[in-house]
Amino acid sequence: MKKNIKGIMTGIILLLVFVLLIVVYVLQKRVVPVPDSTVGNTAGNANNGGMFCEYNDVVYFSNPYDGGALYSMSPDESNIKKLISASVSNINAGGKYLFYYQNGNSASAGLGYLRSSHGLCRATLNGRNITNLSKELVFNVQLIGNYLYYLTSTGEGPWFYKMRTDKQEKELLANTGWNFACALPDGSVYYNGTETNHYLYLYNTASDTTSVAWEGNLWYPVYDNGYIYYLDVAENYRLCRYSLSGDVIEVLTHDRVDCFNLAGGYIYYQKNSTDDPALKRMALDGSNVEIVASGNYTHINATSRYVYFTAFEVETPVYRTPVSGPISVTTFDAAQEAALKYAK
Repeated sequence: MKKNIKGIMTGIILLLVFVLLIVVYVLQKRVVPVPDSTVGNTAGNANNGGMFCEYNDVVYFSNPYDGGALYSMSPDESNIKKLISASVSNINAGGKYLFYYQNGNSASAGLGYLRSSHGLCRATLNGRNITNLSKELVFNVQLIGNYLYYLTSTGEGPWFYKMRTDKQEKELLANTGWNFACALPDGSVYYNGTETNHYLYLYNTASDTTSVAWEGNLWYPVYDNGYIYYLDVAENYRLCRYSLSGDVIEVLTHDRVDCFNLAGGYIYYQKNSTDDPALKRMALDGSNVEIVASGNYTHINATSRYVYFTAFEVETPVYRTPVSGPISVTTFDAAQEAALKYAK
């Protein structure tokens, strides 16, 4: 009898352990919804390739010293860690997850593995549990609440999709080149038209409806404190801002601008010129123009501490300057040192 009881108890314990393992496995695989107020990256970063993304006091970045691999660090560039080996861009973060476009052929991080030439991916914040959400070629992506909005293209033209972060829903929103970089925590999005006009549109993600916000002629809208900062298409892509409440346009510079970002109370922008190209910065009202670096630069990304950029069509070195205060351009040596450490 005692042997039978002992055997039954052993069987019950084994069953409970088995059930517990199943529960743990299911919980690990469950995709936790992203909070509704989430915006995956700033508009300025998203429009510059999404190479850096700051979330909950952690900076996630694509490290060109290591083939574009995904790294994390503190805003002061300490505590650098390699998370994923594949080349990444369009980095977004929200809730418990990272979302990014994978450019490389393979990725690995801890026990998570992914093999794909390219695709839109999801991983936990530590770079594990990698899931390929789409194997399409992605040009831009923004996380808004629990959905990813992204642009892809095939031989038949551009396609703009909305996909839930757990991949359970996917909807085609438009057969055009929309860019939802300029998203707000309330779920609204400012974007410019791409076909019949370049008006400023306001999209409501809760109702999936859109309306004209302003009949301007603009590109790359960025919202900040009641203003839309943008490139003026009709006037040689000069940088302007439009007051949503006052219906007033302010010309900030007559320079032709290739790309720009807002950070630390400044606008950082690349002046397009055959004679004297330069990365510049100015106050938000266009005053106090300063040269950050002479030459042609791109991928202007910002964190709470630094503005990062690279020379046009040159991946390294990566340069940076403090986001505010005196300009002091130096190279991003911490990223290079980390890449060398992980190469050993």
